[in-house]
Amino acid sequence: MEISEAYEFFQNIPKIKLKFGTLVEVGLGYLKVGTPATVLSGGEAQRIKISKELQKITKGETLYILDEPTTGLHSVDIENLIKVLQKLVDNGNSMIIIEHNLDLIKVADYIIDLGPGAGTEGGKIIAMGSPSEIKENEHSITGQYLSGKKYISIPQIRRKAKDGRYLSLSGATGNNLQNVSTKIPLGTFTAVTGVSGSGKSTFVLHTLYRALNLMINKTITKNMPKPFKGIQGYEYLDKIIDIDQSPIGRTPRSNPATYSGAFTVIREWFVNLPDSKARGYKPGRFSFNVKGGRCEACEGDGVITYEMHFLPDVYVQCDVCKGNRYNRETLEIRFKDKNIADVLNMTVDEGVMFFENISSIRDKLLTLQKVGLGYIKIGQQATTLSGGEAQRIKLAKELSKRATGRTIYILDEPTTGLHVHDVKKLLEVLHTFVNKGNTVIVIEHNLDVIKTADWIIDMGPEGGVKGGKIIAEGTPEDVSITNGSYTGEFLKKILSKNISRKSA
Repeated sequence: MEISEAYEFFQNIPKIKLKFGTLVEVGLGYLKVGTPATVLSGGEAQRIKISKELQKITKGETLYILDEPTTGLHSVDIENLIKVLQKLVDNGNSMIIIEHNLDLIKVADYIIDLGPGAGTEGGKIIAMGSPSEIKENEHSITGQYLSGKKYISIPQIRRKAKDGRYLSLSGATGNNLQNVSTKIPLGTFTAVTGVSGSGKSTFVLHTLYRALNLMINKTITKNMPKPFKGIQGYEYLDKIIDIDQSPIGRTPRSNPATYSGAFTVIREWFVNLPDSKARGYKPGRFSFNVKGGRCEACEGDGVITYEMHFLPDVYVQCDVCKGNRYNRETLEIRFKDKNIADVLNMTVDEGVMFFENISSIRDKLLTLQKVGLGYIKIGQQATTLSGGEAQRIKLAKELSKRATGRTIYILDEPTTGLHVHDVKKLLEVLHTFVNKGNTVIVIEHNLDVIKTADWIIDMGPEGGVKGGKIIAEGTPEDVSITNGSYTGEFLKKILSKNISRKSA
C-alpha cells in the first residue's frame, strides 16, 4: 500500500495511525509502505527521520540540525514542511537549518548569513538577525532577495515552438503514469512540474529521455524506456544530452580542468614554454595518467587511496609530493612564476585573471565562471565536488561547444543546493542554450525557474497512485489560471507580484 492508503486503512488503530499520519504530514504519503531504504532520495530519508521525531513528546530537550530539507519539494510540500518544523519548535525544541529556500528563510526567528562569495571568497558571517534585520543589511545578498531589491525577472515574451515543431509522446504508462500524452514545443524552455511522486521523473527521464536515446543515438541499453505508444518530432533533433548530478569522475585524478577540456590547453601551454622545449618535454610530462612527470608515489593523484571495502574510500595527502601530483623536475617549469601545480590550485576566478591574455585557456575557464563556479579550484578532485557542482561543470562543457541548434538538454532539478543568486546565473546559461535554437527540459520545483519557462507541463494532482496525470500545460500564465493545479496556485501569486512591480 501507499502510506496515505495505509493511514486510512488503520484509522481505528491509534498507534499505527500515528506512525503513518506523521509520514503523511511530512509529505511522504505517495511512498509505498515497503519501499526499500536504498531507493529513497536524501530528502525523503530526511523527512522520514523528521516524522519519527513528530511521534515523540519532547519539551525543550532536543536540538535539530537539518541540511536543506526543502530539496526536491514542491511549494505546497514546503508549506506543509514549514508547519511540521514549527510544530517541533513550538514544543520547546531548537532547530538549525541550512537552507536556500526563501519561503523557509522568511519564517526563521534568526538568520546567520555566510559569504560574501563562495569558496575562498566566503567563510565570513555577513549578517545576523531577524528576517527584517537581514532585509535591511546592504551587505547581504540573501537580504536583498528577501527584500525584493534583487530578483529574478520574468521574461517579457514567451518563446513559441521553433518553426511550429513539437516533440510528441503518447500513451506513457510506466510506474504511476496514466496513459500520458503531451507535446513539447521545440526551441523553447519547458519546465515539468508537480508534487513529489507525481510521475515527473518517470515521464521525463525513464520514458522520454530513454525513448529519444533509442531513436536518435540508436543505443540499446539495459535501461530501456518505460512503456509508451508513440513518439514523433525526434527527427528534428540531432543530439540529446542528460545533464545529471552524477560525478564527473570517480577518482581524484578527475577534476574540472580535465572534464571541461581546459587541462589540455594548459598542458600545451606549459609544453611550449622555453624551459620545456630546452628539456625536450612533451605533453605527457604534464599528465597525471602517464609516467614521466607525475609523482609515482601517488601516480599523479596527489593523495593515497585507502579502500575501506564496505565504507567509502579514505584519501590521505601524498607524503612525497605533498599533494602537488608532479615530481620536482616538472614543477621547475614556470609561467609567470607559477608551476602547473600552482595553476591547478588556483580558483577558476584566479585562473581567468592569470590567463587573461591567453584566450584558448581563458575561454574554457570563463564557461566555468558563467555557471557560477568561479570559486572552485581548477584542479579540484572530482571526489570532493557536490552533485550540483558536477552538474554545472557538465553545463559549462556544453556551453563551450559549438551549438547545432538541434540539441535537446534534459536536467533533473538543477537548482538543488543553489542560492537564489546562483539560480539567476544558472538560468542565464540555460536560456543561452535556447536562444541558440536548442530545447531545454527541466524537472523543477523552484518557482524562480518555473516562472521563466516558455512552457509548463504540470503533473499530479497528487503523488503515487493519485498522480500520473497531466493537470495543466501551457505558458506560466495559462497554468496559473488552471483549476486543480498546485503549481498554478503558487504561480498566480508570483505573476501578480510581477504586475504590481511593473506598475510601481
